[in-house]
Amino acid sequence: MSVTIFLADDHSVLRDGLRMLLETQPDFKVIGAASNGRDAMKQLQQLEPNIAILDIAMPEASGLDVARYLQRDHPRTRVIMLSMHRTSEHIIQALEAGARSYVLKESASDELIEAIRAVQSGGRYLSQAVSSVAVEYYICQTGIKSSPLERLNEREREVLRLLADGQTSVEIAERLGLSSKTVDNYRSAIMHKLNIHHLPGLVKFAIQHGVISLE
Repeated sequence: MSVTIFLADDHSVLRDGLRMLLETQPDFKVIGAASNGRDAMKQLQQLEPNIAILDIAMPEASGLDVARYLQRDHPRTRVIMLSMHRTSEHIIQALEAGARSYVLKESASDELIEAIRAVQSGGRYLSQAVSSVAVEYYICQTGIKSSPLERLNEREREVLRLLADGQTSVEIAERLGLSSKTVDNYRSAIMHKLNIHHLPGLVKFAIQHGVISLE
């Protein structure tokens, strides 16, 4: 029996390349494709494939939006999320949206076929390049853990971003209209909630969870 597959990515070259890759497998059948999330949802409603491969970032509706739609209305279609991001925050969001697999675009040519077979058989698949630090947060035997960023309120996240960006308490206080003492209190609260006890640890956490970028 064929495994029916739908592709959604806004880059036509990648979409065509993936189709060619998948069609090397005699039991894989690509039955549709879309360049944006809204068109993907319309087609998926009619096609109901076994597997939907979704780019996490698409115009009109993201891969996360499409995954949530499938999880709610068409749960038999299993989702593989395709992404250039390897932070645990992106991975957690994808899995919480219903994705069964998270494959990095840079390794799709090597891993996508294996991911489809794993997901079709009822399992999960995560790109080999996903760090072990990320893995600690998003899967356990009973389901998906919440992102550690959920422990922080909006102001604490903003202070974390500025701290990780190299700004001092005085600079942050001036930027946010706070006293430096208040910023220090926020810093202490962030460290306590995340169980991190020094600034380099906060910077590492911020990079790993997509709060700041190395670029």
